[in-house]
Amino acid sequence: MSEHALNFMPSEGFRARAKDVVENPFLRQSFRGAMDFLIGKRAGQFPNPEELETLRTLGEQIRQYNLGKLPALLVQLEENLSRNGIQVHWAETPDEANAIILGICQAHSAKLMVKGKSMVSEEIELNHACEAAGIEAMESDMGEYIVQLAGEKPSHIIMPAIHKTKEEIATLFHEKVPGVDYTDNVDALIQIGRNVLREKFLVADIGLSGVNFAVAETGTLCLVENEGNGRLSTTAPPVHIAITGIEKIVEKLDHVPPLLSLLTRSATGQNISTYFNMISGPRKAGEKDGPTEVHLVLLDNGRTQAYADEQLRKTLQCIRCGACMNHCPVYTRIGGHAYGTTYPGPIGKIISPHMLGLEATATMATASTLCGACGEVCPVKIPIPDLLMRLREESFSAPHENPSMRGQGAGYSRLMTAVWQGWAAVYRSPSLYGVVTWLGSRFGWLMPSRQGPWTSVRVPLKPAPKRLRDMLRERG
Repeated sequence: MSEHALNFMPSEGFRARAKDVVENPFLRQSFRGAMDFLIGKRAGQFPNPEELETLRTLGEQIRQYNLGKLPALLVQLEENLSRNGIQVHWAETPDEANAIILGICQAHSAKLMVKGKSMVSEEIELNHACEAAGIEAMESDMGEYIVQLAGEKPSHIIMPAIHKTKEEIATLFHEKVPGVDYTDNVDALIQIGRNVLREKFLVADIGLSGVNFAVAETGTLCLVENEGNGRLSTTAPPVHIAITGIEKIVEKLDHVPPLLSLLTRSATGQNISTYFNMISGPRKAGEKDGPTEVHLVLLDNGRTQAYADEQLRKTLQCIRCGACMNHCPVYTRIGGHAYGTTYPGPIGKIISPHMLGLEATATMATASTLCGACGEVCPVKIPIPDLLMRLREESFSAPHENPSMRGQGAGYSRLMTAVWQGWAAVYRSPSLYGVVTWLGSRFGWLMPSRQGPWTSVRVPLKPAPKRLRDMLRERG
């Protein structure tokens, strides 16, 4: 529905995009207010710190247990899904995933696909692939529908249009939806969106959805939602295509309730979501509704790279609640679009390098204060600060043979390495430290007024005219 394809933006532009937001007080205030609201909602759902820590530990154990058995669980999932009548497809790259989905659409001469919320479909940029193939792909989640009308990407993984005000949405609907008068009444705007989308559900050839949890022992696809659009997308059209990353698997149905409790309370501050869909196959003989054909596309897109490393594997524990973003002091000031990637904020900084390579994301790991808030609120205890430090090391260390990550050493600089090696040498030697600080205190006036990124927002660094040791010596 957008006029221009919105492809991933290079990380080199991150600083400029972030600066634009920081210099916009209205956007900063909007983000701050929205994040404070979400933080408060989450806090209200976990009044007992002991219960929270117990549940977080359980969630971490469940995710680590299932990741430890992931290869076997993928085989078991495929076997049980196939037994249930669901066709399973494997895609290593976004291009392969798009080709599979478009192939299914073309086999059914599909012209319209209605989509439930799916971050993986954003990850592969499915909407643009459909547009190029002459297929209309329409978002049915209200937030996704709004950003699609605006020709934008989601700025948050749970609330895609959180950066939009009701006045902006009112103007957008008035300009983009035929026959709609301007109104900034929220209930009226929701109803306008519903009226448009309900017609699409009835005539769509294909329904597409994401997957929150895929249960290997039963061959069941679980979908969490609040609006009912996910249920309509997966039942009204004659063909349902689900797409998910290979890490979203649990072995047993018993593993789902703790993760669901963590997901809904961490994401939107709800005890439980409005809808919890469990899909185990296409419509059977005698049933009156549901698709006649169900497909699941399992996407890799760099996930096996993370899986191969014991430390980086913890990235795949994520259940996509967005709590790390809501509490991040960087994200709350610049929003999601500044990152230029599908997954923004702390989770985006640790997962995007596996999907896009360190060449495109080398600077993202440094866009963090390392305050630790993201790790403290993660419902499955992903050690995000530790992973950020690991990614910094991978990005800026010298390239070497057999790297653990694609693009390792992408940010390496001989000059910067020499500077830090010199710095380390000075601090290891008391006598050398004394000489350098003496020279700095006497010749500080030689320091340049421009000192790279530091002076873009700060005054130039200049050594004090007297060292601390000199002042102490003067005092006796």
